Amino acid sequence: MFDLRLIREAPESFDSGWKRRGLPPQTPQIIEMDEKHRTLLTEMQELQSRRNDISKQIGALKAKGSDAVQLMQEVVACKDRIAKLEDEEKKQSEALRDFLSRLPNIPDATVPDGASEKDNKEVRKVGEPKLLNNAKDHVDIGAKLGGMDFEIAAKMSGARFVLLRSGIARLERALGQFMLDTHTREHGYTEVSAPLLVRPEALYGTGQLPKFEDDMFKTTSGHYLVSTSEISLSNTVMDSIVDIGDLPLRLTSMSPCFRSEAGAAGKDTRGMIRQHQFYKVELVSITEAEKSNDEHERMTGCAENILKKLDLSFRTMALCRGDMGFSARKTYDIEVWLPGQRAYREISSCSNCGDFQARRMMARCKKEGDKATRYVHTLNGSGVAIGRCLIAVLENYQQMDGSVVIPDVLRPYMGGITKLEPEKHA
Repeated sequence: MFDLRLIREAPESFDSGWKRRGLPPQTPQIIEMDEKHRTLLTEMQELQSRRNDISKQIGALKAKGSDAVQLMQEVVACKDRIAKLEDEEKKQSEALRDFLSRLPNIPDATVPDGASEKDNKEVRKVGEPKLLNNAKDHVDIGAKLGGMDFEIAAKMSGARFVLLRSGIARLERALGQFMLDTHTREHGYTEVSAPLLVRPEALYGTGQLPKFEDDMFKTTSGHYLVSTSEISLSNTVMDSIVDIGDLPLRLTSMSPCFRSEAGAAGKDTRGMIRQHQFYKVELVSITEAEKSNDEHERMTGCAENILKKLDLSFRTMALCRGDMGFSARKTYDIEVWLPGQRAYREISSCSNCGDFQARRMMARCKKEGDKATRYVHTLNGSGVAIGRCLIAVLENYQQMDGSVVIPDVLRPYMGGITKLEPEKHA
């Protein structure tokens, strides 16, 4: 959401930002709707003031025993008009709020120009991509290990689901535990087990609603399954005022994520790259405005550290304005190297949302003793996507005999297992 006062004062700066998002000028319509809304409020206030004055006059006339019928009729007329204005004001306010809520965040000045992922800029590259002879992708590796079954999952759930078993299932669990331990013990995040079902208000706060409802799974109770635990973690400060001394808040959670993948038909249909259900470790930070840029760099470094510990090659990309998410003002994508695809693929996306989500959530902060409050800044990032990290481990640690070596940092979580061996009948 946006500050209407700032839009009125500097409409050109907002239209310039939305132009970078590929949108035509939005402020003329916003200002017109805002003026209508404020005109209604002004008329309501004037009528309420008039009604109060008349009520006082009626009281004075009655005290003198004089006739006040005409004034009483005027009070009734004021009351009827106010009721109509209140209804109009509510509709106009909701229309303005809905219009604003569908507009994306303004890109930071440092965000590269460009329309698609082809225009993203590489910030850094860590490690050399493994160019393995006859490298297999995770689907073939999983089949040989006997631990990855798409057919059974499809029978019970349809496309874009997988059933993992045995060593691969344990490896997935190990990755999640390793990530949580690293973020809590080394990076200063607090682990949270948060709801997976949320109300529409929570999704509005983080920007999934109203624009992206088709991407969500909705239940018959009116709840939605979270597409990321960013939703639950960020909304821990919804409708609250946090003491600045308690910032930054750094939260992490491992949870299943549910996505309809609307609009993804025909894209990444093979394997586990794009699924309706997957596990992810999420990072969320709540900060002061002045510190959010530094926190963004820090968060991205925390996600990168997971891949460094796993000895996986990756590159970090600054997303161009045309490839950024709706709520973000600046985003880094971390892309891990997958030998089976001979390509880098996204494994983490770390975004600074500024006060965009905070305004929607009414999340504020203030110093002790101060009366004035201001909006916090929110940041979120994958720390990292567990399914895609599982893919990366399988493909980068595959051996010629079909086995997969377990990275050193994961062995304590694997009960001492050092290698996943192919099924003998495979």
